[in-house]
Amino acid sequence: MISNERPSPYGRRPYQSQGYGTPKYNAQPRPPVNEDTLKTVELQIERKFFVLTLKENPRGRFLRITEDVAGRRDTIIIPSTGLAEFKKLVDEMVKTSEEIPEKNPPPTNTET
Repeated sequence: MISNERPSPYGRRPYQSQGYGTPKYNAQPRPPVNEDTLKTVELQIERKFFVLTLKENPRGRFLRITEDVAGRRDTIIIPSTGLAEFKKLVDEMVKTSEEIPEKNPPPTNTET
């Protein structure tokens, strides 16, 4: 028997039929949390579609940023207590991007 084929002392093999979002054994389902939407803005940059939503729930305010690319969605959530610092860092990245020239600039149309 190969070492990774030995039965687990816990009654199952690690990671077997488990994935992100799979509830743990004996886990109670979480009740839905009421969230109030305070403001939503949408932005399309090239082929990416972004939705920024400022929301509030009993735990506080937060910004949810959702990126949708060809039907695949990724989301990050930033608590309102970190928004000023997040904005400061984004502003710093924009400034740096404008100051440093691109290594491979996009081709320009030189036809006249």
